[in-house]
Amino acid sequence: MSMFCYQCQEAAGNKGCDKVGVCGKKEDVANLQDLLTYLLKGISIWTTKARELGVTDADADLFVVEGLFSTVTNVNFDEAWFTERIENAIKVRGKVQTLFTNAYKKANGSAFDCVVHDAATWSGTTREEFFDKAIEVGVMSEENTDIRSLKELLIYGLKGIAAYVDHAHVLDYKNEKIFAFIGEALATTTEADLGAGELTGLVLKTGEVAVDAMELLDRANTSTYGAQEMTEVFTGLIEGPGILVSGHDLRDIKELLVQTEGKGVNIYTHSEMLPAHAYGELKKHKHLIGNYGTAWYNQHKEFDAFKGSVLMTTNCIKKPKDSYAERIFTTGLVGWPGVAHIDNRKEGEAKDFTAVIEKALELGSIVPVEGKKLTIGFAKDQLMAVADKVVEAVNSGAIRRFVVMGGCDGHSKGRDYYTELARGLPNDTVILTAGCAKYRYNMLDLGEIDGIPRVLDAGQCNDSYSLAYIALKLKEAFGLDDINDLPISYEIAWYEQKAVTVLLALLHLGVKGIRLGPSLPAFLSPGVVKVLVDNFDIKGITTVEEALEEISAAPGAAA
Repeated sequence: MSMFCYQCQEAAGNKGCDKVGVCGKKEDVANLQDLLTYLLKGISIWTTKARELGVTDADADLFVVEGLFSTVTNVNFDEAWFTERIENAIKVRGKVQTLFTNAYKKANGSAFDCVVHDAATWSGTTREEFFDKAIEVGVMSEENTDIRSLKELLIYGLKGIAAYVDHAHVLDYKNEKIFAFIGEALATTTEADLGAGELTGLVLKTGEVAVDAMELLDRANTSTYGAQEMTEVFTGLIEGPGILVSGHDLRDIKELLVQTEGKGVNIYTHSEMLPAHAYGELKKHKHLIGNYGTAWYNQHKEFDAFKGSVLMTTNCIKKPKDSYAERIFTTGLVGWPGVAHIDNRKEGEAKDFTAVIEKALELGSIVPVEGKKLTIGFAKDQLMAVADKVVEAVNSGAIRRFVVMGGCDGHSKGRDYYTELARGLPNDTVILTAGCAKYRYNMLDLGEIDGIPRVLDAGQCNDSYSLAYIALKLKEAFGLDDINDLPISYEIAWYEQKAVTVLLALLHLGVKGIRLGPSLPAFLSPGVVKVLVDNFDIKGITTVEEALEEISAAPGAAA
């Protein structure tokens, strides 16, 4: 095989992509991502050793986080970018190695001469050397099926954590313990005698750190832009030049809103950026008009129909169609060969979105489209503001059960399951959601219960902390000892690695009985699946009828 990747839900045949990624990732990019991951492990060996001597390197820590994030599905497809990043990884690793060896000599009075893993020492300079090494160190280089499965589960969890940490870092929020864990966990995967038991413990620890990472990002977002609040969002288009913003980076859209103020350019969100409308510091900009479109995988149709500029701030990007290739821009870690890229901001300055704005003005007015209104903003702060009302509705029996339908959306026809499930849920159930999965049902008219919408939209995957927080607060409100005694069922849809991180976070919190779909991850070996089933009662989806029967039969809080 020329490549191998099975980190996303759409892996070919639910086994793995071995020629070209279903996501559009070419074999060269896939292999370079494998090599970058390998070198990030090498950097982490030295940062971990250095930490043991009280020495840290913030730049190296951030480099590892950004490297992991760049390999999340649908973030970056640019071979040249990864080649440069690999060259820089070797330089960063050398710097950290020197920091450690100097500290070691100072502490011990002698030079460090122990054998370290190849990831901490290998070096190459040519494209051929990079690709030869990439094939050698790819996913399938680990021969033990269960060990490979656990290592990949761990690494994918770390990739999701890296995404949360990077978003928080953009807003100047950091947690040294999370950086340390990422480095330690990556370094541990290189140990030759690593057993399944130790790896399983590390995977579960990843869930614990995931909760901390999600809390960090929630704090960063709400401290910077205000708590989310219940907000009605228009889903159409109005006359005038427009820019459609996708991805999760709230600082990017804030800076774009400031730079377009008074210029006659309307700003719309797409897919992952929908929650921007619920933050007070963002919604105060009157030219933030609404949300156009649905989940990321529909961007070919929706970007084509939207005749203004398009800005991708994070994942998920698909190969741009010729019809809009000259009016789409990437920024941050996002990249596609040939697509115009907005450079990172300089210290103390905003990013310069002039090119995006000028393109929108050049294109002129977009065609108006009618739209309905969606109610969003039910993240933890808003829901806690009406917690008494929610608890009263549960105690009275008006709300019998909550169904957490969070996670990702994607191409699979099997994802219609979530639409039909939402449509078929009893009228005394409320859906808690965060992530693109909601685009399967958030346009349905599911009504309210005593003034409480039956779809409580807490945001996107970056807002998943709210789902954990709300569950823990409900457990406290009802005086329960076990989170599994709550009247909550879990129907989690997954696509990429942040969803894996959310899953591990839920497992850390002790949640059992999660139904995961539309298929179980290809990277889970039968042995690892058995561990998850035996310990957490994780199950795959079957039929809507079976799920509805189980949810209907489950007890409510008042029972």
